[in-house]
Amino acid sequence: MKFISWNIDSLNAALTGDSPRALMSRDVLNTINDYDADVIAIQETKLPAKGPSKKHSEILFDIFKGYKYEWVSSKEPARKGYSGNMVLYKEKFEPVVSYPEINAPSTMDYEGRIITLEFDKFFLTQVYTPNAGSKLERLPDRQEWDIKYTDYLKDLDKIKPIIATGDFNVAHKEIDLAHPANNRFSAGFTDEERAGFSELLKSGFTDTFRYIHGDVEGVYSWWAQRAKTSKINNSGWRIDYFLVSDRIAKAVLKSEMVDSGPRQDHAPIYMELDLDLI
Repeated sequence: MKFISWNIDSLNAALTGDSPRALMSRDVLNTINDYDADVIAIQETKLPAKGPSKKHSEILFDIFKGYKYEWVSSKEPARKGYSGNMVLYKEKFEPVVSYPEINAPSTMDYEGRIITLEFDKFFLTQVYTPNAGSKLERLPDRQEWDIKYTDYLKDLDKIKPIIATGDFNVAHKEIDLAHPANNRFSAGFTDEERAGFSELLKSGFTDTFRYIHGDVEGVYSWWAQRAKTSKINNSGWRIDYFLVSDRIAKAVLKSEMVDSGPRQDHAPIYMELDLDLI
């Protein structure tokens, strides 16, 4: 079974925009389509509370023929047009879909951050983890989120194995970003966020990229848009993940990045799983 996950940074812009960045985003969507994935998880859709428009749906189904989708958007009291997730899956599947709230701090439970799909043999849950903020103003809330989210995964894992994917907004180890020494106090690489991710993994989950590739360096999933040469220089971070329950790690066949061409920001990530080994 094949899976893709991508932080798109505005589904509307990617589908309907005409800027050079929008055109690059559509190129990435076409690249994703070529993978013929069974499930495609998309984060940071930035859609309104009412979800995708008719035009959005038409364009999506034109690109991804034979798929259905589920979505969740930010709603009051959270900011409008903020965060949001979507999952596309092939029509042959009939997963049970839920939109969990984890008793997270502030407005995080209203920001459209989690969708969970229950399949016959496993749960797939996707997440857009809150950013700690440029001045780390949201770091305490982020730490509490990490605890609540880990507890949610642990409870889910008691029922059946998990695939957890998305933008986790943390580079776990020094080898997960190009310039660790310069980013000790940057959002996504604070000691607190890294410790939170370590605790998640210790709770029974495997980082599939490291499981397959070991301590390989220089492979990233995000390059800052503000730095024009970040991707050319491969000055990136690995903050997007496919995690699985430890007991099904043996079923992981591939876990890798998808080439997103010249587009900076997030690249999609890809995983293959042998269902017969679950």
